[in-house]
Amino acid sequence: MKRVLITGAAGFLGSHLCERFLREGMYVIGMDNLITGDMRNIEHLMPNPNFEFYHHDVTKFVHVPGELDYIMHFASPASPIDYLKIPIQTLKVGAMGTHNLLGLARVKKARFIIASTSEVYGDPLVHPQTEDYWGHVNPIGPRGCYDEAKRYQEAITMAYHRYHNLETRIVRIFNTYGPRMRLNDGRVLPAFIGQALRGEDITIFGDGSQTRAFCYVDDLVEGIYRLLMSDYSLPVNIGNPAEITIKEFAEEIISLTGTDQKVVYKPLPQDDPKQRQPDITKAKEILGWEPKVKREEGLRITYDYFRSLPQERLYEESNHRGFEGFSQGK
Repeated sequence: MKRVLITGAAGFLGSHLCERFLREGMYVIGMDNLITGDMRNIEHLMPNPNFEFYHHDVTKFVHVPGELDYIMHFASPASPIDYLKIPIQTLKVGAMGTHNLLGLARVKKARFIIASTSEVYGDPLVHPQTEDYWGHVNPIGPRGCYDEAKRYQEAITMAYHRYHNLETRIVRIFNTYGPRMRLNDGRVLPAFIGQALRGEDITIFGDGSQTRAFCYVDDLVEGIYRLLMSDYSLPVNIGNPAEITIKEFAEEIISLTGTDQKVVYKPLPQDDPKQRQPDITKAKEILGWEPKVKREEGLRITYDYFRSLPQERLYEESNHRGFEGFSQGK
């Protein structure tokens, strides 16, 4: 039985990855320090004899007994509400956490994949974004802690690949959504749905002309799985190229939820990207991958999930319980 370590396992994306690799017949070791993750995301996996969980911070030395075939480093905050509150720890999990796990991969002779992000492109001057675009990032701006952590993460991963001949993969993840997102994590989709469910005004930052491209989580997980199993070591964009303006997206959410909230506008945060759309030519050619779930279908599933939550979950704040490390919320 193949064994895989997934960091950030109790986060939104990490929990879906745990499920997928269990379905693939692997033994899954989840690791998370529960700073932004939530045990409720993986409690249904705990009785599975092929799943175990380590409550651990990857910025500290990481030891996992036994063999490992794959290491998936998905531990990181992934929303502005997290990394703007805890910027130093965001940098540490991208730098020290990645270094620790690359060392573990080298000892275990495991294939290693990191969750990079479309944020490595910053506020892009190229549209749509291709993997050979180097980005337009402000390293000292408030978002720089996340953008530069991910850029460093890519750099050290490629250094280990070239110097130590380690098998590595890099996935650049674009906006992803689906069940188990945190309603109050500051990202646009859960923010809009949360405001609709609470009967609040829909808040748009800027004039709403900025664009995003939303990928349903099942599609993303399929792309990540295919990349891990491929022999391609350079970065690959995984996302849905169906671009939409934030204003249009707000109108879709109001239509979906059947609410009639007012839309209010607030100033655009510093360095917020104006356009975001992946070029997925590489994913199509190398992995035979492209998204299958239409936004209308994915939004309906996600809305039904949020609507099923207990009332008190609609008002939960972010769940920072210490400043030692992170779990995945991308």
